[in-house]
Amino acid sequence: MAETQFVAEKPMSITGGRPRVATLLAFLSVLLVLVFLSSLSIGATGVLPLDTWWSLFSDRDVAGTDGILILLDIRLPRTLLAMFVGAALAVAGAMMQGMFRNPLADPGLIGVSSGAALAAVTVIAFGHGIAAPLVALLGRHALPLAAFTGGLAVTSFLVAFSGGTRPLSTAGLLLAGLAIAALAQAFMGIAAYASDDRALRDLTLWTLGSFAGASWQKVFAVIPFAVVASILLPRLVRGLNGLLLGEAEAFHLGIDVRRMKYMIVFATAALVGAAVAVAGIIGFVGIVVPHVVRLIAGPDHRVVLPASALLGGTLAISADIVARTVVAPAELPVGIVMALIGAPFFLHLILKRAGHV
Repeated sequence: MAETQFVAEKPMSITGGRPRVATLLAFLSVLLVLVFLSSLSIGATGVLPLDTWWSLFSDRDVAGTDGILILLDIRLPRTLLAMFVGAALAVAGAMMQGMFRNPLADPGLIGVSSGAALAAVTVIAFGHGIAAPLVALLGRHALPLAAFTGGLAVTSFLVAFSGGTRPLSTAGLLLAGLAIAALAQAFMGIAAYASDDRALRDLTLWTLGSFAGASWQKVFAVIPFAVVASILLPRLVRGLNGLLLGEAEAFHLGIDVRRMKYMIVFATAALVGAAVAVAGIIGFVGIVVPHVVRLIAGPDHRVVLPASALLGGTLAISADIVARTVVAPAELPVGIVMALIGAPFFLHLILKRAGHV
């Protein structure tokens, strides 16, 4: 069974493997810092990295005012947003894989991102029309809240059909996600057809996934969702570890399974909704990162969740660096870069589970 294979991955306890766990988290933290600083220093503007940093932290204006503005108003919010989106999608993927006991569960693959995207597209397409009063009322939080609602609806639907006496199999989960994504894509097409030229341009870039529109306003818009997730995640670790053994076993361990699932669904929807709202659809982060972490550290979520957040942020920032430099001065959508990385990995994972590799 797929679920049994997932649970049987090599375990690592926090106590028995503390030096190795500490080394892993320290390495990932240092790697994230290095990639973060690299992202602030790399761009197609011709501003030299050392000049910018020298101007920022000394009295000498080497890079000029433009260089400092590029660093503080463009690169810094963009890098922060990429870090949040990568960490959010990776942690959401780790939680979904733990809840469904399925290493193929991913917000993008099983339709959660599509549900969030559909709600966000509706706001983008009709935000200057019939939805204008609601957008004006919610302000900068309108798009994240809409995406959160869409992600919450799809995640709740999947949880409802994965429980009971006949839970969804691996194939059933993926097929359900495929159907949800196709349905959401159809409605997004209708919304795009009904939108004006300005909204259509925004939708085209947004559906490919990009950090090009990053701003401090978007950073501030996702902060409440990041805070909510940060509060919930420590409370979910024990439940996620218990669910790896099965719902009945988790219940006998004293875990309120139904309540735990509701909390996981809420946290997943908050993370995915906020990420989709500010960056569009970026796939495969939620399946690549947790899988790599589990291969290194085992299935214990006390390690998987923080390590996934660190590695997810690093991967998203790295993909963004590639996206904005490989065809400079033009820019590739980050979603394309992540698909080039994640699709072969996902295919390898499918073939490995089928016994072909």
